[in-house]
Amino acid sequence: MTTYTVTPSQTQDQTVARFELSPALELVQASKYNNIDEAKDAPLVQQMFYLPFVKSVVLKKEALEIERFNILEWKDVLEDVSLEIENYLNKGGVVLNETQPLKKVPITIYAESTPNPGVMKFVANKKLVEQIFEYKTIDETTHAPLAQKLFHFPFVKEVFMDTNYISITKFDVAEWDEIVLEIREFLRSYLEEGNEILTAVIEEVKAENPQEAAAPLDDISQQIVGIIEEYIKPAVAADGGNILFDSYNTEDKSVHVILQGACSGCPSSTFTLKSGIENMLKEMLPGKVSTVNAING
Repeated sequence: MTTYTVTPSQTQDQTVARFELSPALELVQASKYNNIDEAKDAPLVQQMFYLPFVKSVVLKKEALEIERFNILEWKDVLEDVSLEIENYLNKGGVVLNETQPLKKVPITIYAESTPNPGVMKFVANKKLVEQIFEYKTIDETTHAPLAQKLFHFPFVKEVFMDTNYISITKFDVAEWDEIVLEIREFLRSYLEEGNEILTAVIEEVKAENPQEAAAPLDDISQQIVGIIEEYIKPAVAADGGNILFDSYNTEDKSVHVILQGACSGCPSSTFTLKSGIENMLKEMLPGKVSTVNAING
């Protein structure tokens, strides 16, 4: 009989705790349950919903991630919940009913070229992440096992993840036509097997807009942010990148933005800034914007 060890920890989201399982469970894919009725075919998860403070449970191969209601703090019950999971599994408790096994969900991955010749966009037929994540080096991928494995390919330079796609920046050691199929097959297999994309439920790894987090924005800056969000960001995302407002100088009326993903270092980004973003801001905010400058993320 398998003996399980459960290691608890809190995530950056203070309402969510992660209970790491060793060895991992034999699951095909991760599933989220929002109440005990949804967990009718997952007895282990049902057991968690008997605890009055449990709001939702994500069942993964490597861990349970449990979100709590705000009626207590995790520090008060973390060890108790960990022990309960451990005892349940080591007494032979059922994880999933055999009559309703989780089925492998077919995953489709297709590649799209971007205006940046060094970046390819890989689009999935499922949601991958809830927010944007960008990784410049493997050292930044502590909580991102998928990105970490991508960096094991010698030609992967940077990884950018948005809702349902991953933009990969390559080194010049390989051409796209030599490696696209390899990356597509890796991503398809990785996702079909139910492997984790992120190891924890992360609400915010870092503020998208450090300037906005540090101090309230003036009226013009708020208008610029609104235009970027509504008109510019969707078009940039379609090209496998992202744009963030950085700052606005009231003296020379200059706007600074941060480019990420396929837009970072793109040869055509200067043209896009001047002919597209800058002209749009000048037209929509007459007399308030003189120039737009980019900072590569």
